[in-house]
Amino acid sequence: MPTQLGEAVAALELKATGDRTIKLSDYRGKHLVLYFYPKASTPGCTQEGQDFRDAADAFTAADTVILGASRDGRKAQENFKAKQGFPFDLIADTDEALCQAFAVIKLKKMYGKESLGVERSTFLIDAAGVLRQEWRGVKVKGHVEEVLAAARAL
Repeated sequence: MPTQLGEAVAALELKATGDRTIKLSDYRGKHLVLYFYPKASTPGCTQEGQDFRDAADAFTAADTVILGASRDGRKAQENFKAKQGFPFDLIADTDEALCQAFAVIKLKKMYGKESLGVERSTFLIDAAGVLRQEWRGVKVKGHVEEVLAAARAL
């Protein structure tokens, strides 16, 4: 059952950059932005990551941690993080457990073909580990500013 607004998020074990295993509950005490993107190192995903990177200090000032997630493997995530200089961890959700927990796998159409893929989505989790806000079908332009404003309002 996907996490609903107002519910505590699951404490799944996740593979993250830096060869670490983390849980979302590790971030209790701080707000958490969890953003899902379709594929590492593609143009839209790179721009979104750069926007979060460029606003990282503002999120830190709002007592908010950023985590990015996709179905890419750990090596692709490590390369993406290093190349773009992201100051936050990326989650390699190869088993789709996190994607399923937030129901971000959707039927997508590209060049007339249908396939299942990650819908660009962002979730704001409060310091108690409760899902407070969600954005689905995200358009990259202006999105990070909207998420930052919501984080500051918590």
